[in-house]
Amino acid sequence: MSANLPIVLSVTSGKGGVGKTNVSVNLALCLARLGKRCVILDADLGLANVDVVLGMTPEKNLFHVFHEGVSIGDILHPTEYGFSILPAASGVSGMLSLSTGQKLELLEAMDVLEDSIDFLIVDTGAGINDNVLYFNLAVQNRLLVITPEPTSLTDAYALIKVLKLRHGVDSFHVLVNMAGSDKSAREIFAKLYNACDHFLGGISLDFVGAIPQDPTVRQAVIRQQPFCSLNPEAEASRAMLAVARKLAQWKPQDHLDGNIKFFWKKLLFAE
Repeated sequence: MSANLPIVLSVTSGKGGVGKTNVSVNLALCLARLGKRCVILDADLGLANVDVVLGMTPEKNLFHVFHEGVSIGDILHPTEYGFSILPAASGVSGMLSLSTGQKLELLEAMDVLEDSIDFLIVDTGAGINDNVLYFNLAVQNRLLVITPEPTSLTDAYALIKVLKLRHGVDSFHVLVNMAGSDKSAREIFAKLYNACDHFLGGISLDFVGAIPQDPTVRQAVIRQQPFCSLNPEAEASRAMLAVARKLAQWKPQDHLDGNIKFFWKKLLFAE
């Protein structure tokens, strides 16, 4: 068994448009600044956009791993921000659902990364489709991104409900994005917490922080650059660094659940 146990973390949401990929990219940048070796896996397999957010145009992606026999190393793309990405395909309907064989391929392929990274950040799609559920079942930790919109809370609750009732997943970390203030962010988190506590019970929700509304974020998206790079002193950038500092203190589990191979085994055998 490998001596290095990376932390495997999904960044997920119940609905699209909450800034999930932006969170993944900027979180990876901040963790890299804190000395952590990070890789982002773009797990929105048919509608990939991690590379778009970064202004990158990789020639190879997960599609080529499945269909052309290239290795994970061939599609591992370093960025100028201190972390690497494993890009997926965009607009390829065949990537929307992983076959058992494809999961097995990934199980073997991803193992080579284990000794060289501290965090694998899995940027999932939105909603409760098969791929989203699979990846959230496979990871150790789930970072659920919500916004102040009522639909975001409703859809986040739906994702938690499915994972809890069908699969026994009962632990989530919550990040409020596009928050008006820290007080309002905590109020939004409290609504989600109370709904889960009342209707589901036995759910552990951990508030990890809030990213405020900040014009720097939109500017960065247009420039295809992480906002933490465009303006490290912006409110959103400072808030993201604070979240990263919390996550950097997490300790990997000291047994098989902690490594990437087990991540893929869980993915392979999830029902």
